[in-house]
Amino acid sequence: MIYVAHADGRFLIDGQTVRCVLGKGGVVAAADKREGDGASPAGVWPIRRLLYRPDKAPPPRTGLPTHAIQPDEGWCDAPDHAAYNQRVRLPFDASHERLWRDDDLYDLVLVLGHNDDPVVPGAGSAIFLHLTRPDHGPTEGCVALDRPDLLTLLARARPGDAVEIRR
Repeated sequence: MIYVAHADGRFLIDGQTVRCVLGKGGVVAAADKREGDGASPAGVWPIRRLLYRPDKAPPPRTGLPTHAIQPDEGWCDAPDHAAYNQRVRLPFDASHERLWRDDDLYDLVLVLGHNDDPVVPGAGSAIFLHLTRPDHGPTEGCVALDRPDLLTLLARARPGDAVEIRR
C-alpha cells in the first residue's frame, strides 16, 4: 500500500482523504533536498518502522516493526558524521535531534526510507511521518498527521508499505 501526501495538505489513506502538514520549505525534488532546508522530499519512501513513546501509551496496533523510544535516543543530522541519518544514543558528540521530546510530536513516529540506502551526506535526514503540532504548523521537512489519522494508518500498515510525497 502507498499512502499519498500532497503538497496542498491532503493525505490519502485507503481512498479516504485526511489533513496533513508538510515542510515549511515546501516540497522539492529528492535530488534537490538538502539538510536543514525545511523541505519535504518528493518521492516514494518506504516505511521502515514505528518509533513510539512507551511512557505515553502502549504500542499501537500495527503490522509494522516497532521500537520503544528511550530517553537517551536521538537522530544524527550532522552530514559529516559517520552516523548521519541514523538513530544514536545520547549524549552524542555531533549535531542531532532528540527523539524523546517535550512536546507530543514524536509520541508516534514512522521512519521513512529517505536517504538511507545509501546515505548521502547532506541530502537530508530524519524524514519522518509524525504527529501534528496543535496549531498545525509546518514541519522541518517531515509529514505530519493528526493522532486519530496516524492511528488509522498504523492499524492498516504492513511491511512493504510506503508514503509518497507529491508536489
